[in-house]
Amino acid sequence: MQLEIEKLVYGGDGLARLRTNQPGPGKSVFVPFVLPGERVEARSIEEKPGFVRARLESIGAASPERIGPGCPYFGRCGGCHYQHARYERQIAIKTAILKETLRRTAKLELPCELGIHHAAEWEYRNRTRLKVQSSPVFALGYYEFRSHRLLPVEECPISSPLINRAIQAMWSVGRSAGFPTEITEIELFANHSDSALLVSAYCRQGTRRRDARPLVGRLIQLVPEITGVALFAEALPGRPKDGNRLASSEDPQLVYQTRRSSYRVGAASFFQVNRFLIDELIEVVTGGASGGLALDLYAGVGLFSTVLARSFQRVVAVEASSAALADLRHNAGDKVVAVQATTAEYLGKVSLHRPDLVVIDPPRAGVGEKIVHSLARLAPAAIRYVSCDPATLARDLRFLVDRGYRIEEGHFIDLFPQSYHIESVFHLCR
Repeated sequence: MQLEIEKLVYGGDGLARLRTNQPGPGKSVFVPFVLPGERVEARSIEEKPGFVRARLESIGAASPERIGPGCPYFGRCGGCHYQHARYERQIAIKTAILKETLRRTAKLELPCELGIHHAAEWEYRNRTRLKVQSSPVFALGYYEFRSHRLLPVEECPISSPLINRAIQAMWSVGRSAGFPTEITEIELFANHSDSALLVSAYCRQGTRRRDARPLVGRLIQLVPEITGVALFAEALPGRPKDGNRLASSEDPQLVYQTRRSSYRVGAASFFQVNRFLIDELIEVVTGGASGGLALDLYAGVGLFSTVLARSFQRVVAVEASSAALADLRHNAGDKVVAVQATTAEYLGKVSLHRPDLVVIDPPRAGVGEKIVHSLARLAPAAIRYVSCDPATLARDLRFLVDRGYRIEEGHFIDLFPQSYHIESVFHLCR
């Protein structure tokens, strides 16, 4: 197929139209690793009634924004999608997708300028999770693009230098047949200064605790900066990660320092991955907020609630994970009321005076109409919504606007350079 790329869409693909003799714009064709305006040749790999997925074969007319990728695995690895574009162009593509999604899905035009926040586009990840293959030969890497085949990688340019040293150390041990064959995945988490590393390893089902315990000592010797190790059984659907723990070092955690606070983060807890933008994210979410009562939903280890406690008389933080809740209670102390519950459970039962602020930082699925309805019943004066998915964000903003809220500020925070992922923060008020 000879195609001209109209634009990029959420998910990393370029959109082109397959012209036919039928009236209308033509069938949509989605092609990865292209840029708007390029003329390309592509081959169909999947055909559906409404669209075609295609593989890029060649570029006839390249965009002036096209550059060479900064990673030798780009195009084969499934982790990055935009390394062929100048970083300024990546920012423009993502902001256009965010605005278009709000316009198309929610029928919302932003009433304010979108704040743009970005930092270094390489070596930014403080956490990465790799697949481990033991036979027929050792290999460590990520899944290939749109597949579940392992792509061996020996470096990851978007990950921190310490993480890359650990990757090299694992390859060295693996080549000498010294890497534990029980391990199928390994996650590396570096602290704020890239000087300490927490390792979480996942063992194949059936691994016994007595067999897992000796592995802790072997992993902790990979690089001197490893300060903690935890081993888990491969996670089962619907089962908390920490419930699968098989063995660990004495204290598998990191202390992550930001400008505003210090956080203990355990091996089973989530923490933001962009080591250059965490402070800016905290400021965008919490800056200028004060009052009597703040509610932090999906609170995690207390990234926002710990800071909000300095400017609110009372902060209630809601978190479902027992591991994250333990870290939250340690990080916030008695300044925050920490509640273990899902957001839906909490809002379905709670009776509060009207909060001055509610912070929402949901997973990719967003919150949905039921939770928005419960929030509207509480009638908070202000809401700050942190989103990692523009489609569910647009849906939820529409629900909130329909219940009397208006958008006061919008921010795009590029936590994931080189990829299509979009993190944003929206301030709403009544």
